[in-house]
Amino acid sequence: MNYPDYPFTPRRIEVRPGIAMSYLDEGPPGGEVVVMLHGNPSWSYYWRHLVLGLRDRWRCVVPDHIGMGLSDKPDDARYRYTLASRVQDLGTLLDALGIAGPVTLAVHDWGGMIGMGWALAHPERVRRLVILNTALFPLPPGKPMPWQLSFGRDSRLGALLIRGCNAFAELASHVGVARPMPAPVRRAYVAPYDSWHNRIATLRFVQDIPLREGDPAWALVAEAGRRLPEFADRPAFIGWGLRDFVFDRHCLDACTAALPQAEVHAFADAHHYVLEDEHERLVPAIRRFLDAHPLPGGGNGA
Repeated sequence: MNYPDYPFTPRRIEVRPGIAMSYLDEGPPGGEVVVMLHGNPSWSYYWRHLVLGLRDRWRCVVPDHIGMGLSDKPDDARYRYTLASRVQDLGTLLDALGIAGPVTLAVHDWGGMIGMGWALAHPERVRRLVILNTALFPLPPGKPMPWQLSFGRDSRLGALLIRGCNAFAELASHVGVARPMPAPVRRAYVAPYDSWHNRIATLRFVQDIPLREGDPAWALVAEAGRRLPEFADRPAFIGWGLRDFVFDRHCLDACTAALPQAEVHAFADAHHYVLEDEHERLVPAIRRFLDAHPLPGGGNGA
């Protein structure tokens, strides 16, 4: 399939026996490393404008999480679809690529917690943060769980609609933007999830949302919330679509409270897929941010 504005050649690496991850590795090998982590139900396609805007000078490493995008989509017998698995996969990828030095984490949606899970174990390597519509902590006080997510997480009918009708990816491609996606772009977003089998991760991500102690992801998410202020001493860029009904003003306020020195760009007319709505403004702004805060010694990741 032709994916608009995605002129990349994805690579593949086995992150677990018989399970391969697709990823992009664009830009000069010696450039400062920017690791871009997508959420659910998107894939590396979400980051295409930023990769195109940075790859002349920065090394852009962009995985498709297992079950997502162009990566393998194993069943539950072969893979545990949990936050801990995602964090482990990210570490495996970076180790395999020989990226042992400082990195910039760029995160969106579930990518925020995947990135923070890795960052908690490697805080000295995370030198800059680029944060787009995500949560790096449990649901903030006063922020209820959106009923659309509860429906998918906790009901058999919701699960059936996600796996049987691709409801989650299809709905997100329509309501996740303020500026309607061109039809070819929308098709690219949903294309990897074209069968019951290939939609397993879009459901498992929703089912892994931690709401209380005892949920599998709760301990890691709670720790991330406690420790996020430890990262306030490094440069952070926050880009936010204020029309997002999931990662709304409550989440933005929690981010800025933990990272009070962050450079904040909030868009009243942008939705969850903020890079779709505002890439013309966000990509140059992120580039300026990276230029203004260079990594020591060039930060080639090795």
